Amino acid sequence: MLYAVVDIETTGGFASGNGITEISILVHDGSKVIDAFETLINPEQEIPFYIESLTGISNDMVRDAPLFAEVAPKIYEMLFDKVFVAHNVNFDFSFVRHQLAQSGFNLISKKLCTVRMSRKIIPGQSSYSLGKLCQALRIPLNHRHRAGGDAAATALLLSLLLENDTEGLISLSLHKASKEQVLPPNLSRASIDALPSNPGVYYFKDNKGKIIYIGKAINIKKRVCSHFSGNSIKKQRQEFLKNIHTIDFTICGTELMALILEAAEIQKHWPENNRALKRFEQKYALYSFEDQKGYIRLGIDKYKKNTNALFTFNSILAGQSMLRGMITEHELCEKLCFIQKNRSSCTAVEKGDCHGACQGLEHPYSYNTRVKAAVAHLKSTLPSFALIDNGRNEDEQSCLWVEEGKFYGMGYISFDTDVNDMDTLKSCIEPYPSNDYILNMVLDYAEMNPGKKILSLKEA
Repeated sequence: MLYAVVDIETTGGFASGNGITEISILVHDGSKVIDAFETLINPEQEIPFYIESLTGISNDMVRDAPLFAEVAPKIYEMLFDKVFVAHNVNFDFSFVRHQLAQSGFNLISKKLCTVRMSRKIIPGQSSYSLGKLCQALRIPLNHRHRAGGDAAATALLLSLLLENDTEGLISLSLHKASKEQVLPPNLSRASIDALPSNPGVYYFKDNKGKIIYIGKAINIKKRVCSHFSGNSIKKQRQEFLKNIHTIDFTICGTELMALILEAAEIQKHWPENNRALKRFEQKYALYSFEDQKGYIRLGIDKYKKNTNALFTFNSILAGQSMLRGMITEHELCEKLCFIQKNRSSCTAVEKGDCHGACQGLEHPYSYNTRVKAAVAHLKSTLPSFALIDNGRNEDEQSCLWVEEGKFYGMGYISFDTDVNDMDTLKSCIEPYPSNDYILNMVLDYAEMNPGKKILSLKEA
């Protein structure tokens, strides 16, 4: 088996917006280097100052160097029938494959990452960066951050790995069924092997344990592995994969519970890579309060966490529409409900459609009686029920509880629990924040699965 040990220098960190400034390819036969190719490359764009400071490659040095397209045939010839080897292989491969594709060559190669293999074959090192690893293993590394020097050191590291691979880990990783080389460089295979195939929520964390992404899945292991397929060259994906160091997960009884937990956890942690966060935010709510004259006021306002909202809405128009219905049905005052906001006399009083509470013509007790009746009627129309479904194992069931049109929470109960005792059910579940996104998912599921729905005593 032949290996092509590759190292490149670039103008930036992702292939779609940057170019290669230098490439070194060393053909390795499993014991020694038998062929080599190295050249500077004109990236057809400016080299940033900080990159020049790191690599020593300046714009002047590459001005007369060949374009990648000019050396693409030679590069493809040296790579196409060999195992592509690099330290953090997905980075180098993404650049080389992208540049070759732009020159008309489709590179399809097995990949071998010396970072990942070093973690397996030479465990216990304080760092697996090329510089520190070579220092610890006494591998000479000359001309650091130049393609030739780094490739030569990687070739020596490959020889060392092949010599010490007593368990055949390299051959296993190159097997067609193995997904080893598509994993992010800092994520261990053991982390993937530990993932269950259950529904649930998974958490990608960086090297400091900070959550950088939260997702839900019907099959946690399958969904997590799908993040690592493909060869995207975009900056966002490259940075995302590089920052994944560990994975945590929470098993759920059902996909619905996973969806709810995902929404709640995103609200709690706000990970930087979860883009569609706004759908979980509540925007408006119906509130009530008693003013200085003793009248109970109803009104739509922006939703505030930890407040006693009577009902919530995604839009102010939806809230005002429902409030207008309450005003009409229960003969409430538009001015006291903040629907009519001008300071002139109430138009409803002039039409005879208002009892005049806003002008002091109706006693607060009389008006408040109708307000309380309107609120009570609203609550009576809001559903209260439990959903009993599959648990995480055969010894339990899951329970989701909706109370007066708000998602209260969810948890797990034994098969001996009296599901008709609502107080007992509520005591077994953990409260969760409610919003329209979560509530609508639960209501839709209950409508599609009426056999799993248990009404509260109030509605039964």
